[in-house]
Amino acid sequence: MGGVTSTMAAKFAFFPPSPPSYEVTTAKAKEEGKLGMSGVVLKESVDVLKLDTKRGNQVVAVYIKNPAARLTVLYSHGNAADLGQMYELFYELSFHLRVNLMGYDYSGYGQSTGKPSEQNTYCDIEAVYRCLEEKYGVKEEDVILYGQSVGSGPTLDLATRLPRLRAVILHSPIMSGLRVMYPVKRTYWFDIYKNIDKIPFVNCPILVIHGTSDDVVDWSHGKQLWELCKEKYEPLWIKGGNHCDLELYPQYIKHVKKFISAIEKSHPRHGSGQIMDQTGNARNSTDFRETSTPNTDQNEKCRPSTDKIEKPRLSTDHREKSRTSIDKREKSRKSVDRLEKAINGTDPPEKARNSIDRLGNMMRSVRLCNIDCFKPTATVV
Repeated sequence: MGGVTSTMAAKFAFFPPSPPSYEVTTAKAKEEGKLGMSGVVLKESVDVLKLDTKRGNQVVAVYIKNPAARLTVLYSHGNAADLGQMYELFYELSFHLRVNLMGYDYSGYGQSTGKPSEQNTYCDIEAVYRCLEEKYGVKEEDVILYGQSVGSGPTLDLATRLPRLRAVILHSPIMSGLRVMYPVKRTYWFDIYKNIDKIPFVNCPILVIHGTSDDVVDWSHGKQLWELCKEKYEPLWIKGGNHCDLELYPQYIKHVKKFISAIEKSHPRHGSGQIMDQTGNARNSTDFRETSTPNTDQNEKCRPSTDKIEKPRLSTDHREKSRTSIDKREKSRKSVDRLEKAINGTDPPEKARNSIDRLGNMMRSVRLCNIDCFKPTATVV
């Protein structure tokens, strides 16, 4: 079963840039042994790292230190980018948000070894988190996990296992891989990144950001995930925003800064500080929508702004009909067998999309994702 899941993940979720946009280099005499990256200008406050994972792969990571930072962001990027393309965005986020930032490439991306798979990404992010703890002395209660698109998968998986985690940011997140393509109403064993089943177990404030015109991962994904959050923060629904251009909108950086400021003022949470056990096998998930289904806000208006984290809210709506808004653009499938056949017969698209990062007065071109990342191009019936 795990093999089928990994095959589906590789087919629909992963599009590593080929060739990679950078190479790992070794610095010269003055800083002997220090790693660098070709194609980007690294500041003195930036470290390039190679980290070993539990599955035998070696992932490349970048740590950007901000001397004014009180919090550290661990950023999991989208599915068609690597560190060479994301570096400028990472540096700007670190500067504008006044945070330390750690970004990394999944196994099989950039100069990271191995092949992309769902389970590999879980071990990748855990290795990066361990590095923050052991090398940089970052405490769990000072970490914010940031997941963009596919990156919401490893982000939420790790978040469920960190009881003292400070906060989570989900940027154009997916409910699950299968739900991006088809309006299924339950979780199947062969689905990937079952975020909809994991998010109720995250015990920290969560900010959800999504574009209302996202034509890759429908806006309903962000709304449904936000409804299931235990500790909701005012979401950011960017009117007219698509899947890869949310950084272009001035409200993006403004709202994220507001969230970071609120988190800095909040009290760190207490807990064991231990990562819960995780095996190499896919974990069983429960479809929470069968027992408790929250209402989805169909209006584009956000709730009144507040700098304080909202108290956890319990869902009381048990009606299944609120789930019918998921991905209205797709037709319902008649059977699971036909669904699996369609999945196995789909060829992934190749064309990646460019996005522009514009923070403050700076503008740079950054390839952030594959605009057709989840959409089947051919179906065998």
